[in-house]
Formats: sequence, C-alpha cells, structure tokens
Amino acid sequence: MTSKLSEIGGRIASAKQLEAVIGAMRGIAAAREREAQARLAGIRSAAATVGEAIGMALAAAPSADPATSAPPEPVARILIVLCTEQGFVGGFNEHLLARVERLKADEPGEIFIVGTRGAMLAQERAMRYGWSMGMAAHAEDVMRVAGQLADAVFARFRDHTSSQVWLVHATPGPGLDERIVTRRLVPFDFTRFSVPSNSQAPLLNLPLDKLLTGLTERYVYVELCDGLMQSFAAENAARVAAMLAASRHVKDRLQSLTRDYRIVRQDEITAEIAELAATGACAPPAASVEGQS
Repeated sequence: MTSKLSEIGGRIASAKQLEAVIGAMRGIAAAREREAQARLAGIRSAAATVGEAIGMALAAAPSADPATSAPPEPVARILIVLCTEQGFVGGFNEHLLARVERLKADEPGEIFIVGTRGAMLAQERAMRYGWSMGMAAHAEDVMRVAGQLADAVFARFRDHTSSQVWLVHATPGPGLDERIVTRRLVPFDFTRFSVPSNSQAPLLNLPLDKLLTGLTERYVYVELCDGLMQSFAAENAARVAAMLAASRHVKDRLQSLTRDYRIVRQDEITAEIAELAATGACAPPAASVEGQS
C-alpha cells in the first residue's frame, strides 16, 4: 500500500472509534434523561404533600395573619440560573445566560449560577455573578445540590426585610428558547394553596408563624429540586441531540473517506495492471522448442 492509502485507512479507523465513543455518550445521556424524568413524579408528590400541609396551616391562621397578606416591597433580587456541569450540549448555556441578562436589564439583581460550564461562559462574556456551584452530575445528586443552593440563597437574603428569588432553567423538549422557565420562589405566594374550609383545625405543636416558615422553606427546597431535575433532564436531552448531530457528521465523513479509499485503491490497481502490461509487452519472446529431438 502507498502512504496515501495508509493515511486514509488510519483516518477511517479513527472515525470509527469516534463513532463508537459518540454512540456511548448518546446512550448514557438518554439513560440519564429517562432517570431524571422518572424522578420528577416523586418530587412533585412531595411538593403536593407540603402544599397540603401549608393549606391546613393557613386554615388555622387568623384572617389578618401576615403570612397571607401581601408581601412588602422587595429590596434585594437574586436570579438563579441552572446551567450544565459538562459540555456537548450545543447552545444550552448560551440561551440561559442570555435570558438572565435580559431579566437583569429590566431590573438589577445578583446572579447565582449553578453549573461549571455556565460559570465559565459567564466569565467569557464578562458577566458578573455573585455565587456559583457545580451542577448535579447524576440524578441522585440533585437533592444535595438543592440543599446547598437553598442554604446559600436563604443566607444571602436573611438580613433583608424582603427579597425576590427567581429561578431560571430549561425543561425537556424541542425548541430551547420556548422551554426556558422563569419562576418566582420568593416572596412566597400563599394564595396558590387551597385552604380547607370544612375540615377540623389541625393540632399544632409549634407556633403558627414558625410552622409556616418551616413549611415554606421546605416547599422552596422542593421547588429547587424540581427545577434542578428538569434542568438535568433537559441538559441530557440536549446532549442526545448534539450526539445525534455529531454521529451524522461522522457517518458522512466515513462515507467520504471510504469513497476516497476505494478511488485511491482503484487507481493503485489500475497502475499495477498497466505496469504489468507494459512489462509484458517489452519482454523478449520465449524460444520455440518445437522440432527439437
């Protein structure tokens, strides 16, 4: 084989290895997306349970209880954006940071970034943020990340009379811009919970204000879990899409390399045949042995 044929053969082997790696990454991402989607039902069941407890506590509260009144004007604003910990997700992080920049342009606020890739991109864009942490690498790690995030958020606005906390994250599905969710976590909206009117008042072992504070903090934590799990599922869905696009590109490249290999090989065979034919034409004729005794 010529050096050119060997070079093309080596590139074909490398492309096949890359195709195998891409297939494995696509399979892992798809499995993680399915796992995250499956865990969302349990998180939402927990949110419903805490929400029911909040409704029961509100039923025992006086009508003028501060928990049910309108919150005061906020003096601090935190924008939490859930990005990715790993790459190969296309423009996933770019779209999220662009949404946060638009929100901050409308009203100033401090940015919290979850996800190393998002923090790196924010630095590249000279985007200032006050706090960051790594995103969950596995679905079972979401609860730990939510706990650390909740601690950081509550510690930041604990000394203020009131605060706003907004969560920005992606949800699984086609069309990333349409799947970015922006929801307010704080001030807490008690009006969304149904208050039972005919049930017996619950027996309380804690002061009502302390009970409601604990329940609202728990509900915010569960909302963070829900947002993180949806974001984790969306991240892996984006990775599946990116790997599918990469796989198509590698397949096209393999077809091109295979075609080049066949052309070069055919040229070599043609050259060898032509060389043999030319050698045979130039060779002297063999001596005749007929008539010899």
